[in-house]
Amino acid sequence: MFRCGIAYPRCKWILPLLLLCAIIFDIIALSGNGWVETDPNMEYASLWRRCLRASPNSDTWDCDHSIMDYAWGRATAAMLLIGFIILVICFLLSFVGLCMPQVGLLRLIGALLLLAVVCQIIALVIYPSKYTQDLVTQNYKYLYSWTYGFGWSSTIVMFGCAVLFCCLPNYEDELMGNVKTKYFYTSP
Repeated sequence: MFRCGIAYPRCKWILPLLLLCAIIFDIIALSGNGWVETDPNMEYASLWRRCLRASPNSDTWDCDHSIMDYAWGRATAAMLLIGFIILVICFLLSFVGLCMPQVGLLRLIGALLLLAVVCQIIALVIYPSKYTQDLVTQNYKYLYSWTYGFGWSSTIVMFGCAVLFCCLPNYEDELMGNVKTKYFYTSP
């Protein structure tokens, strides 16, 4: 990658852009309606509420069923919100860490991102398992839909950024050209 002329000072700003994408994905996951849908389109649910169709031929939806009535629903929302707040803090800290590399915030950002990833993985595993255990009453085919997928994509992007933020300080001097080139073979 670096032999092709991609300069490190320009490439390091990809990380905050990836964190911004993760923030956008998390906002979509937190506010979207399509976490769970049924195949005959009789019900759908978000992180916050569950909507049931009155009858198969009706266009009216009964959305008075709150997921927050269940302890696992509150735990899922809390874990996702905690992960989102940590993600926003890491996004803001990434500007300070990349503008002033002498401060040494990059590994702290990576550790915080790993904490946010753990919170979001816990939430994204709790929701489908407890939803199918507590709320599946009909013999429909339940599909976890696009906003649930945005939650997972945000988590994957955050994990990749966490690895890069943790590893970047190890190779910063080599990438900047501040160290002497090491050769594996020297002539006698």
